[in-house]
Amino acid sequence: MRIILKIFYKPLVIIFEHVKKIEYKMWFFYITSRFKNVNICRSIVLHHLPYFYFSSTSNVIIGKNVIFDSDYKNNLVGLYKKCTIYVGNEAELCIGDFSGFSAVSIFCVNSIRIGKHLTCGGNVSIWDTDFHPLGVMDRRNNNTEKIQSKPIEIGNDVFIGGNSIILKGVTIGDGSIIAAGSVVTKSIPPNEIWGGNPIKFIRKIVE
Repeated sequence: MRIILKIFYKPLVIIFEHVKKIEYKMWFFYITSRFKNVNICRSIVLHHLPYFYFSSTSNVIIGKNVIFDSDYKNNLVGLYKKCTIYVGNEAELCIGDFSGFSAVSIFCVNSIRIGKHLTCGGNVSIWDTDFHPLGVMDRRNNNTEKIQSKPIEIGNDVFIGGNSIILKGVTIGDGSIIAAGSVVTKSIPPNEIWGGNPIKFIRKIVE
């Protein structure tokens, strides 16, 4: 049995890799041809297909060598799901070159702009909306007009620790670090370390 496995292992791996490449090319062709305002660089790196939801009026730019990793074997912190990216009607998502995500949840109904070289730990959530109204009767009546949303801005060379949540209206300055498990509800200046729930200043980054 082991001999048979050794004989067929390499050919099966090669076939699997070819099938994966064809699947990814088909996915890329579908996304870029179906949505006219979606621009994804061909050098995007996918470890298992993500779940992308765009509307016909979504505005999306994803730069060079951006990585979306949905494979638990590539990130042993424990990934809970696929990368999921939702961009609503007339919303804007921009992700800069050389940024990387593992099982990220990005939900954009307003504007999310992410700079270059973002390092994003496993299972991070970036949401520019409250999803539901805050008032009791508005929630009961599903009054979507009362749902609040505000733009998110994340600078270049930012590091967001695993399982953190970035909420609406936040700006994170260039070079800053968000500790793992943080809930970011306020803006963070450049080159500082913040962490916790609620998030607090820890120290400046001195190089």
